[in-house]
Amino acid sequence: MIELRGIHQTYHGASGPVQALRGIDLRVPAGEIFGVIGRSGAGKSSLVRTINLLNRPSAGSVWVNGIDLTALDAPGLRAARRDIGMIFQHFNLLSSRTVFDNVALPLELVGLRRAEIVARVQPLLELVGLTDLQNRYPANISGGQKQRVGIARALASRPRVLLSDEATSALDPETTRAILALLREIRRELGLTIVLITHQMQVIKQVADRVAVIDAGIIVEQGPTLDVFSQPAHEVTRSLLDDVVPQALPAAVLERVRRLLGKAGASSSSLLRLVFAGEESNQPLLSDVIRRFGLDLNILHGQIDEVQGQPFGTLAVLAQGAQEQLVKAVAHLRTCGVLVQEVAHV
Repeated sequence: MIELRGIHQTYHGASGPVQALRGIDLRVPAGEIFGVIGRSGAGKSSLVRTINLLNRPSAGSVWVNGIDLTALDAPGLRAARRDIGMIFQHFNLLSSRTVFDNVALPLELVGLRRAEIVARVQPLLELVGLTDLQNRYPANISGGQKQRVGIARALASRPRVLLSDEATSALDPETTRAILALLREIRRELGLTIVLITHQMQVIKQVADRVAVIDAGIIVEQGPTLDVFSQPAHEVTRSLLDDVVPQALPAAVLERVRRLLGKAGASSSSLLRLVFAGEESNQPLLSDVIRRFGLDLNILHGQIDEVQGQPFGTLAVLAQGAQEQLVKAVAHLRTCGVLVQEVAHV
């Protein structure tokens, strides 16, 4: 388990102090993949580097596996860091060492014998799918393979926590998906707690159990990933989600709505944005609303996706009928767990 309590981080910049982190409180349960997302400069890399005290916070305490790292002396901190592995955006491999020897490096530094190193490194190479490439040098393998080396090296000391600092941002989308699948497998096989720093909501969507959104050094929103995707509460979250789940309707859809509303008769009309998540996505809610309230529903735009294996979707629906029935239909959908936003009404 990881717990950050009242973390502040101040750097000395050219024009004065810079507050990178401002009062961060965060708790990550054991065995969870926890995502931290934010724009460039939001403080997410500063945050992840406080967990292993690569950046010592200006104030606050860092607890990992029940130990207050900020209270340890240098030897105690070195010992505690063996329980915390880290993978980096730019791999940080040694070009003069083979794949095998890069993975073996942290074991050599703590003085393990060669036989012990081989016994530990070979299963890790098999886990990350690099057994056949163990004698190659970094210059002769792909970016995705280099990141797999970095992951195996981070696992060499048998940590209980794995930190990932933008580990997929330098990779193409297909390779990113493969690395994220590997992280899920590692969590399942080894029971690790993983903290994953990224600026990409697609990464959060694919792998994170829970997510925290950071902006200007402050956690502005956090919760289960599906909840944050379906009901973003902060403007920054909605902005970051826009590439995955557009928060505004396309101009072409709005133009269609204007034309349809112009043709509407005496009945009331409402343009509704419906957000379905989890089990609600499997229910025939729209047909139920049509039967129950006598409305005409025209689906104008929508998408269905998955977040952490659970269905998630949005629909733009033009609902037409008696005003009283429209009000009842919206209330009914909300009691069924659907997030309903009224975009326009006539």
